[in-house]
Amino acid sequence: MTPDLQAKARILLALHHGDRILILPNAWDAGSARVFAAAGFPAIATTSAGVAFTYGKPDGQRISAGEMLSVVGRIASAVTVPVTADVEAGYGDISGTVRGVLDAGAVGMNLEDMDGDGSAGLTPLAEQVERVKAVRTASDSLGVHIVLNARTDVFLAGIGDPAQRLPLAIERLRAYAEAGADCLFVPAVKDEDVIRELVQALPKPVNLLAAAGLPPVGRLRELGVARVSTGSGPARAALSVAQAVADQLLSTGEYSVFTECSLSYAAANQLFER
Repeated sequence: MTPDLQAKARILLALHHGDRILILPNAWDAGSARVFAAAGFPAIATTSAGVAFTYGKPDGQRISAGEMLSVVGRIASAVTVPVTADVEAGYGDISGTVRGVLDAGAVGMNLEDMDGDGSAGLTPLAEQVERVKAVRTASDSLGVHIVLNARTDVFLAGIGDPAQRLPLAIERLRAYAEAGADCLFVPAVKDEDVIRELVQALPKPVNLLAAAGLPPVGRLRELGVARVSTGSGPARAALSVAQAVADQLLSTGEYSVFTECSLSYAAANQLFER
């Protein structure tokens, strides 16, 4: 692997340990990645749901690793900042997926512990720990310390007794950290007391998902959170604009939904000038 990838991986890892919280917008195509990079974000993530939507398919490993990594490659090629890829549960072949992520030009990856599309619940802990170890082994063998964001869906999927979700999440995330994860992702957590307990109990930086009800970034930093990502929210917001355009055109025949808030043609075109 190239020195450029190694350097970007070091930069991405360091961003998890800086004085400022790492805010990661999740891009779904090269265009959205360029918008986020132009805004000044020091790194960019991808969103599996947003990428799936561009293929006209739902989220949940409904597209292949090849399809996902093709978009990751276009995103990484469109920007100069480090990119971390959402590769869902790894598509079965963890080593092959790690190589594919690096070949695409990304230097980080999310790995979730939901089993496939989620219908079977969480992957057994021992099996998921082996997957995390496989990421680290494959990454090290390729000469790039890929920044692994290990995710648990205990809260997102509403697993088990609500009173037991926090200890269950901590148990799983500690195991992922010991197995080689660099960052620990707990989507759907919003309560400050729960956030505080997670940060205090976990040995690696904590990543939360931006959503309605989550404290603002400044407060999260006070609580010790290291990383906030937007997930599919921006992609869904873009789709909502397209839906609003369609509704207005069909209901009133007017155009204000897009004419009053759109970038000018020249400004949009300028985003893609090298």
